[in-house]
Amino acid sequence: MSTSTTQTPAKAIDHAIIDTIAATDPQVAELVRAEAQRQEYTIELIASENHASPAVTVAAGTCMTNKYAEGYPGRRYYGGCAHHDQVEQLARDRAKKLFGCKFANVQPHSGAQANTAAFMAMMEPGDTFLSLVLKDGGHLSHGMSLNFSGIFYKPVHYALHYDKKHPQHEQIDYGSVLAAAKEYKPKMILCGYSAYPRQINFAKFREIADEVGATLMADIAHIAGLVAAGEHPSPFPHAHIVTTTTHKSLRGPRGGLIMTNDEDLNKLINRNVFPGVQGGPLMHMITAKAVAFGEALKPEFKAYQQQVIKNAQALAAAMTAHGFRITSDGTDNHLMLVDLTVKDSELTGKEAEKWLEDAGLITNKNGIPDDPRSPMITSGLRLGTPATTTRGFKEAEMATIAEWINRVIESKGDEATINTVRTQVKSLCERFPLCH
Repeated sequence: MSTSTTQTPAKAIDHAIIDTIAATDPQVAELVRAEAQRQEYTIELIASENHASPAVTVAAGTCMTNKYAEGYPGRRYYGGCAHHDQVEQLARDRAKKLFGCKFANVQPHSGAQANTAAFMAMMEPGDTFLSLVLKDGGHLSHGMSLNFSGIFYKPVHYALHYDKKHPQHEQIDYGSVLAAAKEYKPKMILCGYSAYPRQINFAKFREIADEVGATLMADIAHIAGLVAAGEHPSPFPHAHIVTTTTHKSLRGPRGGLIMTNDEDLNKLINRNVFPGVQGGPLMHMITAKAVAFGEALKPEFKAYQQQVIKNAQALAAAMTAHGFRITSDGTDNHLMLVDLTVKDSELTGKEAEKWLEDAGLITNKNGIPDDPRSPMITSGLRLGTPATTTRGFKEAEMATIAEWINRVIESKGDEATINTVRTQVKSLCERFPLCH
């Protein structure tokens, strides 16, 4: 990526958009401008975030937002939807090509709403499903007690390998999956996680699901970009339903996506998205999804995902060299969980996240497997490399970032240390400017 400070066409568009807002609402424009500056001069290490391209960003703000388009292409409840039919069909077709599936619903507003519709398609209220518990890397929509998934359905859970001497320590215990499936006879088995750094054996999950007569759902929100690029095994043809977000490693706009190879399930999915859990789709976001899927179909997207993994492994190795423990002893994908207790038994993820943000390094506190601390405190950090790779960072920059993280944490939030690192972060960001 160029280190030139000359304003790019994309930046000129971005500034023009903010200026347009300012003409009507200076207060909102100033908040958008401030956020643009925050993103420009901080390093994004949150595994679930990325920097969408200028084309995706602009597409999300087009006149496509002005239209109600309840229903599906060719079957709308309003007139005037010809162009919206075409762009939604384009998004569908690109998603199907990207993931190698037969059917795609691009209307879900988010990953959680995609999961809601998928649950409704596969189960009745009160049915049992099997998933990984939140504290071990699952997701709130995979059975958390305050979420729809834990309120209307009955979650039961499988485990990781907790024995530190086990060669797959902190990885999925497929024996536990099978044992739990046989014990509880779930209607559905769920795999795919929000904080799991290893590859998922979808074929093994399907084998277990078939043995107990369950359907298999894969939530690939985090690894969708890797799957699309062929850098992680695909859930197809093993999973009956696949859900994902479109904004994490896939580098699109914020939104959801549901896919299947089963025509009957596709009909159930469509009915449960609309009118089941949503009304009119966000057509401006579907337009942006179409653009993002088109970008992901280009050869350079595969090279990008390969670098995401290289960067994650380089960051994990550098963090280990500084005395941190990486759960499961490494990563196969875009993220890692850092166990802070080995470095300092009293240190919490909440403290580390705050110190690092002050230094311009944006992370999120995260539980580690079998974490004794609460989700709002935690014993770890989750780090990811999609956004840093989008920015143009490579292995050398990952080593530098690890050194900064170590310095800030070892200083216990010392103000002078934070200020020094913050200046160095800004300097690196100026060398690798964002494209928007």
